[in-house]
Amino acid sequence: MTGQRSFASALLDRVSPVPSGLVTWNGSDPAQRFAVYRNNVAVALIDALAATFPVTQALCGEAFFRDMARSHALTSPPVSPLLVHFGQDFPDHIAGYQPARSLSYLADVARLEAARAVVWHAADAVPIAAEHLAQHQATIAEAELVLHPAHRAFASPYAIVSIWAAHNGTGDLADVDTDLGEEVLIVRPSLDTEVWRLPSGGAAFVQHLGKGLSVAEAAMAAHASQPSFDPAIALRVIIAARLIVGISSGAPA
Repeated sequence: MTGQRSFASALLDRVSPVPSGLVTWNGSDPAQRFAVYRNNVAVALIDALAATFPVTQALCGEAFFRDMARSHALTSPPVSPLLVHFGQDFPDHIAGYQPARSLSYLADVARLEAARAVVWHAADAVPIAAEHLAQHQATIAEAELVLHPAHRAFASPYAIVSIWAAHNGTGDLADVDTDLGEEVLIVRPSLDTEVWRLPSGGAAFVQHLGKGLSVAEAAMAAHASQPSFDPAIALRVIIAARLIVGISSGAPA
């Protein structure tokens, strides 16, 4: 185990000496072979980050992104053999990466993309049909909603939904006021992962619903943090996004 740890540590440190005891089958220089392997590992990790964060890369340019990704990969290597989980802490690295400070919104765009990766690999569930929800209209305030396991919601001080959408064919980035905060809901109701813009306070509303609060309780909590919150608008968005997979309100099923 000590030898394996030494080998792994040396792979992630470009100035570290070649681990002792390495030999090659044909007697060639093991340092040269190890250097190639070390570079291949770094490139594979950078490519994995590029695949998860395509909009982040587009915003800062490929060369800049790969330098930033390399610095992250070498200081925070994967802890799982499944690379789909790699990069969840990359947005925090971006936030503290000095050369990226001029792109203030970059870390939050990366958080959106990291959340999309989590949602894509989350469990499946069947959303409630609109007609079933309509049966609970009179008692919706007291209802507790079960949310789809494949979802994430959060607020940002930047226009991350509009920025992401502009890079995916909806809108023009030149028209986006990047400093206009937006709230995002990411959900995979069926096969495709969808990105929705929530109204002000909507992310807190979704988060409180996910903790088991009733609609009225979640609305009050969201309103406390965001006085302009409108629960009717938020409900319309989450219903349209097919976020609800279960409901309990005392109304007839």
